[in-house]
Amino acid sequence: MSILSEMLGANRFTPEDVPRFEAKLFFEGARRRRYYEQFGLLLLLATVIATMGILGDSTATVIGAMIIAPLMTPIMATAAALVTGRMSRAGRSLLLVVVGVIGVIGVSWLLGTVYSGVISFDGNAQILGRISPRVIDLIAALASGAAGAFCMAREDISDSLPGVAISISLVPPLCVVGISLQAGQWDAAGGAFLLFLTNFLSILLAGGGVLALLGLSGASMVKITGTARRNAFLVIIASVLVVMVPLWITGTRISEDVRTEGVTKIVATRWAAGTAYEVRSVNANYDKVVILVTGSGTLPAFTNLETELKAALQRPVTVILDVVPTEKFRSR
Repeated sequence: MSILSEMLGANRFTPEDVPRFEAKLFFEGARRRRYYEQFGLLLLLATVIATMGILGDSTATVIGAMIIAPLMTPIMATAAALVTGRMSRAGRSLLLVVVGVIGVIGVSWLLGTVYSGVISFDGNAQILGRISPRVIDLIAALASGAAGAFCMAREDISDSLPGVAISISLVPPLCVVGISLQAGQWDAAGGAFLLFLTNFLSILLAGGGVLALLGLSGASMVKITGTARRNAFLVIIASVLVVMVPLWITGTRISEDVRTEGVTKIVATRWAAGTAYEVRSVNANYDKVVILVTGSGTLPAFTNLETELKAALQRPVTVILDVVPTEKFRSR
């Protein structure tokens, strides 16, 4: 505990640090218009890059979009403004975030509309990885938000910010939302937006907490009156707790699906033993299990597979068996 106290004490804000720190987050007066122009351009480019990377299932392309995306700055600005009790600044920064979110979803929706290829919501890793967030994603986002605030507070480690931008995904989930809405995939859109909301709230909560621990409020020498700041953070904390519910449900479902797939693979392999068929894949989704087998000859009774699987899982499931026949050729 003393080590943590010493570390926080050595990195606390001083009144001299505040102007430099605020210059990175708040753009007022003559700087505002230029910042808005740069923010809009970078966000547009990041959206195009991320959307193309998602449609092309390219991890490297999506990572490139994460690095240049500027959404983290106004979110962190919102957290810093809340910590110092400057609610008007917080409102302006939050409004910029909202406009940016709507813009990203709109552009990605448009790009999805003009895309001539087939969008796979079952085989695209960039989409699948962002539509089922879990509690572990919240934990990672909280750590990333704290790291982002610490990096912004300290000039000597600000080079680590690109890594933070990669670890806490903001634009790619919103692009998945737009693509999913265009394709009519409402569940996928909801899951991707939940991931963005998780990351957004984590930056506000963890980032604001780190800035408060580093003494930003005291160093800024702004007299805080009223309960607006306290109420704002109470709302953020409550929102995080609310978000944890669907994250927990999703994580539990994914764990159950993984267990179901493992049990099904064992049961199906045992069921097909002694035949020329092989279990190629098993996919579980809620109470539906799809089994793909390939081979030739005669399979055992399908009812036996259903009975054995339900007994092994100890719950009713809908079993779909896809049989792909193969022919064996004799060499001459």
